Amino acid sequence: MKVVRAAVLGYCMGVKRAVESAEKALSCPHDSGCVYTLGPLIHNPSVLASLSERGLKVLDAEDFSNLTPDDTVIIRAHGTTPQTESDIKKTGACVIDATCPRVHVSQKRASEWSSKQYTIIIAGDKNHGEVTSIAAYANGQCVVVQTPEEAQSLELPSHSVLLAQTTFSPDQFAQIASILKQKNPDLKVFDSICTATLERQQALRSLSNVDGIIVIGGRNSANTRRLYESALTLAAKACLIETADEIPEDFFELETVGITAGASTPDSVIDAVENRLTGSALK
Repeated sequence: MKVVRAAVLGYCMGVKRAVESAEKALSCPHDSGCVYTLGPLIHNPSVLASLSERGLKVLDAEDFSNLTPDDTVIIRAHGTTPQTESDIKKTGACVIDATCPRVHVSQKRASEWSSKQYTIIIAGDKNHGEVTSIAAYANGQCVVVQTPEEAQSLELPSHSVLLAQTTFSPDQFAQIASILKQKNPDLKVFDSICTATLERQQALRSLSNVDGIIVIGGRNSANTRRLYESALTLAAKACLIETADEIPEDFFELETVGITAGASTPDSVIDAVENRLTGSALK
């Protein structure tokens, strides 16, 4: 069997930064305090399990009553709301801000433009942590649009700014921007989709002459799901797995398999998948 890796795959800068922040915090001595993350650090079960074994705990985003000044709380790459961050700091706990720099930019834009009485429109998943965090900076002047259909039915305020969830579909964003621009040519558009997402999509499309494509990553990861959706259109067979143990049996019969991985997938998991495929081929 021949295994072909996409030219760009795995950890993005923001995720790598968040994981390294957690590892550094866990390596420091903690006499009585705990290290928490505000919600799951990233969308990858194997990484979360590994960090949990080292003592990392997930903090309930609504209950900070048990926090002490000896504790450490890591804000994940998706960011959080100003109110939540303030509430945590009031407990005296140490706060490590691992918000992705690109998300910080969108938070600042939402704050800046809403202070000028602009409505902030976010193209993204209403339930995604990043969207929630950005919306909280818009001072109540925010609308989330998930699809071109929703954009079509939106009554667009005259003073509006369009942002995007960093892992949002570039094609969907372009459609939404076009629809809203037709309604208001003065709409200010900021394409805040992360280049890491675009690079992984482009690298996936460059895979050619493969019999099947394996997408590796957490099933709750937005960018991983979109890689899988693209893979379905590019190869006769495509699957989404979280670990090497989940490789479908029929993939071991293929001559050439392409692999890619979402931005929350560590090298160790990617290597394990490739080794399982090539190891099986040698048996």
